[in-house]
Amino acid sequence: MASTKNDCYVVYAPLPPNPTAQNVVVLPYYHPTPRRRRLIRHCLIGSTCLLLLSLSIYFLYPYDPTIQLARVRLNRVRVNSSPKLTLDLSFSLNVKVHNRDFFSLDYDALDVSVGYRGRELGFVSSQGGRVRARASSYVNATLDLDGLVVIHDVFYLLEDLAKGVIPFETDTQVNGVLGLFFFKIPLKDLEWWRRGISVCRVIRD
Repeated sequence: MASTKNDCYVVYAPLPPNPTAQNVVVLPYYHPTPRRRRLIRHCLIGSTCLLLLSLSIYFLYPYDPTIQLARVRLNRVRVNSSPKLTLDLSFSLNVKVHNRDFFSLDYDALDVSVGYRGRELGFVSSQGGRVRARASSYVNATLDLDGLVVIHDVFYLLEDLAKGVIPFETDTQVNGVLGLFFFKIPLKDLEWWRRGISVCRVIRD
């Protein structure tokens, strides 16, 4: 039989191959035992208590204030030759008191003993004041050295005065209380006496 122009041709595509089989593992839901749940709960409670205790110690522990001789101003220099060679000096001291605690510091007096090269030069005491929590305050005091015998160390002191920088040795004591709400902690009970070396720049009038 002869074909005509209206004959239709159907193209068949090959069938796709079989998909790769996938293995699925189904695990049952794990229910912790009551004993394990209690152990986890106790660990969480213990960790929370330890964290709260650490934070309480950090915020409430009374740290000692940082005391530094910040500035020295030379007020007067006088040389006396009779009856022996002596030296009169007058300094204005500026002491920085930094309160590292999270509560205020009320001090009744600030005592500073100033030395140079192992020799005590003088002792000054300032009036009381208040330093806010995590803040600093500056205290002014005057140190008068009258009749300072001219010895070997004095020549070093004059040399440092000429340079404008003096390495003073300071012993500083703060008398007062630390205040948090209604609680007062005396500083004397904490024995806050600090010794250090302050390298100060001398300002001349």
